[in-house]
Amino acid sequence: MGYAVAIMAKRRGARVILVSGPSSLPPPMDVHFVSVGSAREMRDAVIGYLDAATVVVKAAAVADYRPAVQARQKLKKNAGPMTIALERNPDIIAEVGDKKNGRIVVGFAMETEDLLENARAKLEAKNMDLIVANDLQEAGAGFQSETNVIRIMDREGTIESLPLMSKMDAANRILDRVKCLLAAKT
Repeated sequence: MGYAVAIMAKRRGARVILVSGPSSLPPPMDVHFVSVGSAREMRDAVIGYLDAATVVVKAAAVADYRPAVQARQKLKKNAGPMTIALERNPDIIAEVGDKKNGRIVVGFAMETEDLLENARAKLEAKNMDLIVANDLQEAGAGFQSETNVIRIMDREGTIESLPLMSKMDAANRILDRVKCLLAAKT
């Protein structure tokens, strides 16, 4: 979805900075592409470009946790069980929301249960203007697909439920909502 939003925003005339973790997709043409390898690198890149942004669309599904210690070499099998300690990754969208300063902030909620309740809580807690929610158990939605089924929720509680469509069409629908929010600011 992040690549689709970047492509469609560029087609609409936006100056686009795409910060991306590892992906099999090629970088979109004519966008400033920043490749990162970890959640911490993504956080640093997003915050580093924040002052240049009018709109931030945070579509990446960054893991909430990472191993507390990274092994420098292969871990060998041993007789006992292995325990991996985890630590929290930075909450990038929450930090962007804290530093909003007049920007439009759009986030995503990918859920397997209580979709709208969890999306609403995330929208409010992280100071977003819009949240795009999709149920990962719905056919055609989420990862590894050219399609998506989304619901766009705003701060007033309006929910726009969209049918199965291409990610490019879904990106355009999201950007239509962003355009309305920008127009309301002027």
